[in-house]
Amino acid sequence: MKIYQQAPADVTRYIDLHRDIALEDEVQHFENYLRPIRRFKEITPDTEILEIGTGTGWFPLLCKLRGLKCKGLEISSHLIEIAKQTGRRYGIEPDIELGNLEDYGLPDDFYDVVIASSVFEHVEDWRTGVHKVYRTLKAGGVLYFESTNKFSFTSGEYSGIPLYGWMPNAWRYAIRKKVQGEDIMKLGIDFHQFTHACLRSEFKRAGFTRILDRVDVAENEHITTGFRRRVVRLAKRFGPARALALTFAEATRFICIK
Repeated sequence: MKIYQQAPADVTRYIDLHRDIALEDEVQHFENYLRPIRRFKEITPDTEILEIGTGTGWFPLLCKLRGLKCKGLEISSHLIEIAKQTGRRYGIEPDIELGNLEDYGLPDDFYDVVIASSVFEHVEDWRTGVHKVYRTLKAGGVLYFESTNKFSFTSGEYSGIPLYGWMPNAWRYAIRKKVQGEDIMKLGIDFHQFTHACLRSEFKRAGFTRILDRVDVAENEHITTGFRRRVVRLAKRFGPARALALTFAEATRFICIK
């Protein structure tokens, strides 16, 4: 995707909703990222972390408040400015650069951890992005990945339409352009609705040695409802239940280790 100097309408809407974020409200979200990563990689002040698609910047800002190093890569200069404004309220400056994952020159074998949450659906050439992430990780480095799940009954990308992800790409694009305007295709559209199988295949092709899906990394003590805990227990023990759980989960989620 291109970098646009003028904020597309979807970015403006997003900023209007998230302009006054409080970092304290994101602490649980922050821990939800780091907790599964810590099972495979120690996080210390020397750990090199990269977040792709920082949005309002709460993750790199919280890292800085906690003495952790985190560089951000964000395609929207307007969102970077929101992150800087938030940082000024807390007396810190986020380390976020303007760039497009497909074109940005990431260093080889540099990062210990890469976080890509709710971003790869917006990366037009997502396979190139996966391989670039693999190359920038050190041996033993960890990728935390979250994105769309095609066969989820509802979608975080566009919750107004049930089975939104099930539609062909052309249908989804047409609906979004009609409702939100043509410039949704500049920034904001979900180019891709993924499946766990498709992603697993690409992660393997990139070279990751361990690829753990959301069932593999689920921790019952952190699941909020009894029903979900029962589903996870069944999915861990019974192959067909696992396939069903992954097929209809609300999102794809992986921990991948180089």
